[in-house]
Amino acid sequence: MSPGKQALEGQAAAVVAAGARLEAMRRRVRLSRLVVWAAIAAGPVALTVAVTSAPAVVEAAAPATPATVRTGSGAADPGGYAQLFVGAWLRSSTSDAASWQARLAQSMAPDVDLPDPAPGAQPGPQSVTAVRSAQRAADRWSVTVAAQYAEAPVRYYMVPVVVDDDGGSFAVTGAPAVVTGPARAPVPASPYSVSVPSEGDLAVGIGEFFAAYLTGAGEVGRYLAPGVQLPAVVPAPYRAVTVQQLLAVQDAAIAERVPADGTTVRVCALVEARDAAGRWPLAYELTLKARSGRWEVAALETSAARPGGGGGV
Repeated sequence: MSPGKQALEGQAAAVVAAGARLEAMRRRVRLSRLVVWAAIAAGPVALTVAVTSAPAVVEAAAPATPATVRTGSGAADPGGYAQLFVGAWLRSSTSDAASWQARLAQSMAPDVDLPDPAPGAQPGPQSVTAVRSAQRAADRWSVTVAAQYAEAPVRYYMVPVVVDDDGGSFAVTGAPAVVTGPARAPVPASPYSVSVPSEGDLAVGIGEFFAAYLTGAGEVGRYLAPGVQLPAVVPAPYRAVTVQQLLAVQDAAIAERVPADGTTVRVCALVEARDAAGRWPLAYELTLKARSGRWEVAALETSAARPGGGGGV
C-alpha cells in the first residue's frame, strides 16, 4: 500500500475514533443531566449523592424558576370600604329602601338589615371616617368607623369585613356594633426645649419669612438657603401673621451672634394667622442654616410636635 493511501486511511480512522469519543461524551452528559434532575426531585440528600457519584463531565443545570407569590389580604386595608358602608347605612331607612343610600348599603351587605329611624330623628352624620383597622385572620378584619353629627357626640361603629385572597374584593359580613372610641395615646416629650427670644435675629427672620410665605408680603426666596425651592402659598390665605412662640432643639439658636457658616438648628414656630373669618393658631417645624452672618430656611414642614412637652400645638 502506498504511503499516501496509508495516510488517508489513518486520518479516516482518527476521525471515526474522535466521533466515537464525542458520542460517548454526549451520552455521559445526558446521563449526568438525568441523575441531577432526579436527585433534585428526590431531595437534598439524594442531590449530594448524585453530585459525588455522577460522571466527571456534568453540564450545570439551569436554575429553577421561582414560584409566583400571591400577596394575601394582609396588604389590603378595607377601612375605606367600611367607611363607605357605614355612611350609607346610617343615612338609609327601611321606610325608603329604594333610596340610593339604602341600595348602596344593601349591595355591600345584603344580609344586614337597614335602620329604622323614628320620625323627626336627627339627620344622618355630617361625616364618617375610618379611624382604626385590625386584621383578625388572613381574610377577616374589624374596622372602627367614627360618625360625627352636627349636634350629638361622635359615635363609633365596629364593622366586620371579609377580604378575598388577592385583596381586590370586600364584603361586610354583619351589622355594625356601637363601641367605645380609640383611647388617646400618650404623647412623648417634645425635643424643642430651648426658648428662642423674640427680639433675636433668628426670631425676626422667621417672622419675616412667614409674612412672605402666608400673606404675600415680600419674596420668600430671600429667606431660603441656596438650592431650596419653597414657593409662597398662592393665593395668600391670610392678611397678617405673628410668631407667638419659637422653640429650638439646639442651643445655637439662642447665640448672641449667628454661628459659623453651616451651623444647623431645628425650631418649632407657633404662629397666629388672621383673615376675615377669624384667628387661626398654626405650628411649623423648620430647619435653618447659618450663612454669611444670617439664618436661612433650609427645610419647612407642618409641625407634629408638642413644643415644650406641654399643651397642644
